[in-house]
Amino acid sequence: MNSNGAPAFPGSGRPFRTGFLAAAAVTVFGAVTGRDRLQWLAKPLMMPLLAADVATSGVDVDPTERTILLGSLGAATLGDILLIEPDDDRRLIAGASSFAVMQAGYSTLWWRRGARPLAPIALPRVAAWLGAAGLLRAKAPTVAAPLTAYGATLGTAAVLASDPSLAPGAKNIAGLNIPDADPRSRLGLGALLFTLSDGLIVLRRLFARTSRSRRATEGVILATYAAAQYLLADPRAHARSPLDRS
Repeated sequence: MNSNGAPAFPGSGRPFRTGFLAAAAVTVFGAVTGRDRLQWLAKPLMMPLLAADVATSGVDVDPTERTILLGSLGAATLGDILLIEPDDDRRLIAGASSFAVMQAGYSTLWWRRGARPLAPIALPRVAAWLGAAGLLRAKAPTVAAPLTAYGATLGTAAVLASDPSLAPGAKNIAGLNIPDADPRSRLGLGALLFTLSDGLIVLRRLFARTSRSRRATEGVILATYAAAQYLLADPRAHARSPLDRS
């Protein structure tokens, strides 16, 4: 058991999180092997399983924050379904819109917990966002505006998730909280993995030309996305402290 009273090993005693890991594995396998039917079966289950874990974990989460977290996972579910066919630009734009709602929800959660944008953390992410925006404008102008707008919501959430105040006991190196036994320390890594996943979506859209490279890249995109959500939606990272309840 850890200090929050939850099992120390991922998924241990948490059947819905274990189910999420299984659904994520099937989804990644389906993407890499080109078996779309497996993705249609497993991918829509991923976020509802995390939501079920949030709802049943027994962790003391502020009711408003629990509602925001569940709403964010609901928006992510819609985005997941839309992006089962990532080569359709209309679905890509609609999926990005759904994930923008999710990122806004995550930002709200971090803000409520006292996270604020700090220049040393924000500046590298702003530079990356501007670089991606320029690349999209040059190579894929039809999707550049909506994906750049989504990138702003992603970057905002990532900056707030890496604020050292969210995990006061964690080391912070180069603007990233280093994960330790405190689930809150893993939020920055979750946001970084989300950024990596979405950055790969852009690179896949622009540069992956063969069926094999597109499938392989999609597998990495989904694996990093699943890992990000596993960390970000852990209810233990959103647990109220005794001061919150006083």
